[in-house]
Amino acid sequence: MPFAIDTCCAMQIGDRHEQQDRVAILPHPTRSDCLLAVLADGMGGHTGGAIAAQQVILKAKQNFSEFQPSGEATQEFLRSVIDEAHVVIKLTRFTSEADPHSTAVVMVLRPGHADWAHCGDSRLYHFRRGKMVSHTPDHSLVGELIRTNRITEEMALHHPQRNLLLSCLGAEKEPRIDYGGAPELEPGDCFLLCSDGLWGLVGDEELGNTLHELDARAAARVLINAARSRGEGCGDNISLAIVKIMPT
Repeated sequence: MPFAIDTCCAMQIGDRHEQQDRVAILPHPTRSDCLLAVLADGMGGHTGGAIAAQQVILKAKQNFSEFQPSGEATQEFLRSVIDEAHVVIKLTRFTSEADPHSTAVVMVLRPGHADWAHCGDSRLYHFRRGKMVSHTPDHSLVGELIRTNRITEEMALHHPQRNLLLSCLGAEKEPRIDYGGAPELEPGDCFLLCSDGLWGLVGDEELGNTLHELDARAAARVLINAARSRGEGCGDNISLAIVKIMPT
């Protein structure tokens, strides 16, 4: 069944002094039926976080320009973006006073299916007609505690170490990369890439309902406003990318 795509990227600085998130949705240079969505949440002193996140976007754009969907494994492409960005971020330590790190979530959409990879606690959600199908697992201390049934998701929101990551780009350890995919897309499917500045303040059900009821641009505005209103003067950077599958 043919379908159309409705997309939107958005960022908001929150109550921070600097925007260290980066996000992009990129068309393939030669294939009109293939697109890339990528989001990075940077961390580091001075401008280190912004530098790190920007390297993720640049590496994704560079590698996507050379990606051949018909002859190259998508998972290998996704791995190359994260691994190579990790190396570049580590090298920037020698050219700046910062200690740059970043999360990364990368998705490739092709006819009939989507594939993604991530490292860190920025998330990719897959909703179908407003109901959550899945979201990526957080590579964080509280994410691990949830997976081992030691705390609940509600407890995690108030855990004193909720921002402690177990894996990210730019660290000494090689980044942990988890992969996922949706092998059969349908009209009504929606993908949301977002930083913890959004998902930490807006619940899964609210995310799904908003994305289902509104077009991508309107949904982005509503979700960012919801997160800002709940930040209580200490809101994090917010970033998101929305890709909605629409019937033609």
